[in-house]
Amino acid sequence: MATSSDRSKVINLFEYQNKVDFPQGHEGLELFLDEIWNNRETNGYYFSDDPLVEKNKSQRFLQFLRKTKEVKSNKYVGVILFEDQKINLLPKIFYEGEREYSEQEIGGMHQHILWWLSYCRKIKFPNYQTTLGSAKSDFFEVLIYLFSKYTRELLSNSIYQQYEEIREELPHIKGRLNTQAYITENVARGQWQKLQCTYDAFVFDNKFNRIIKYVTNILFHATAEQQNKKHLREILFILDDVSDEPATAAECANIQFNPLFAEFETVRDYCYLFLNNSVSFDYKNKLKLFAFLLPMEYLFEDFVFGFINKEIPEINAKAQVGNTHLDVAETFALKPDLMLDLGHKKIIADCKYKIIYSDSIDPKKGISQPDLYQMVAYAIRFKISEIVLFYPNTVQTEELQKMELIIPDELAGGQQILIRAYQIPIVNFLEKYPQNEDWNEKFRSSKVTLKEHLKSVLL
Repeated sequence: MATSSDRSKVINLFEYQNKVDFPQGHEGLELFLDEIWNNRETNGYYFSDDPLVEKNKSQRFLQFLRKTKEVKSNKYVGVILFEDQKINLLPKIFYEGEREYSEQEIGGMHQHILWWLSYCRKIKFPNYQTTLGSAKSDFFEVLIYLFSKYTRELLSNSIYQQYEEIREELPHIKGRLNTQAYITENVARGQWQKLQCTYDAFVFDNKFNRIIKYVTNILFHATAEQQNKKHLREILFILDDVSDEPATAAECANIQFNPLFAEFETVRDYCYLFLNNSVSFDYKNKLKLFAFLLPMEYLFEDFVFGFINKEIPEINAKAQVGNTHLDVAETFALKPDLMLDLGHKKIIADCKYKIIYSDSIDPKKGISQPDLYQMVAYAIRFKISEIVLFYPNTVQTEELQKMELIIPDELAGGQQILIRAYQIPIVNFLEKYPQNEDWNEKFRSSKVTLKEHLKSVLL
């Protein structure tokens, strides 16, 4: 059963769950996604440690099932705009069976994704908490709204200028004379009166403003919200004298500010967010294709670390500690997601973005043996006897599940390794779609619930 609406041309796909009929123009969509896969930015989200995955030139965002002429999603969440269609890729923890989802329900899922993003360290996601009450239900439109509103207000009150090196022919010396260029390009041609100079100028048409303009142009053609278009149009008006040049995420990341322009760091972070996680192709300034995609397993891990690091100061959390190996030859690296220092003891925590369930018949509760083998290796090599596995709760699980295992290490004289597994409340399923859309209040409550739960299992 397709979870889609022909009227709005919106398709909702949940990770590895439901399937829909091939969308219109699916051949072009698949080529577009292959292009994204092969030209994606080199970052910790998109690139896999598995060399076989990295060598594959075919995209891993969607599965195109030829026999049934259907499409389903993989591990990524986000949005794909293709021609006049929008494909929402949604977390599997919200999936409640093959049924139609209302716009309000999809909005609730998007608001959760934004809440998780607000704690991530790999994706700098600034100024979000203050605008949780936004009426926008589409998380992509919310992203554009946050960027456009903040940037427009900032540029209306403060113009960013920076020193840039300018090379120019002048009738007098300014800065330094480029002697070699002056001899070969001017004196040799009899234009001795024109001097090749290089000097620093405090300019408005600088690299950072060109990045802002480039991102604004992309988003202007991607958004369907008139308010967003209005804000973006005003940004483009302010930057009218700035040159039109393409930009990359790497160029954006290299921009540094002196304290006078500290407020522009937020704009830079938003520009980096869009450039690093989106791909667009345009023809004559008309956006045809756009994608903003994030792998959910890394988003979950990043959120848990960021939340503990920010909200529970009693715990000193370190992420991806990778200076230990399984073997003497140091061929196999061990990288637990989190190393938690509680002062009186240390705990290794690993985040598993998998659905576990309550089943009295299955004592494993859906927890895989390879995960447990991995945890035992962590315990032995890091000499830490307490391991915690974090799984997300889901909209269909109303009780937090706990599983506890004690594993004797016979080589260490029978010392016990304690492995505990928990579902943590990252979804407030009792009120996931509040009628009044009071998202500020909702996530304040969710933060308190998650904080109390984590403290109860860790401290």
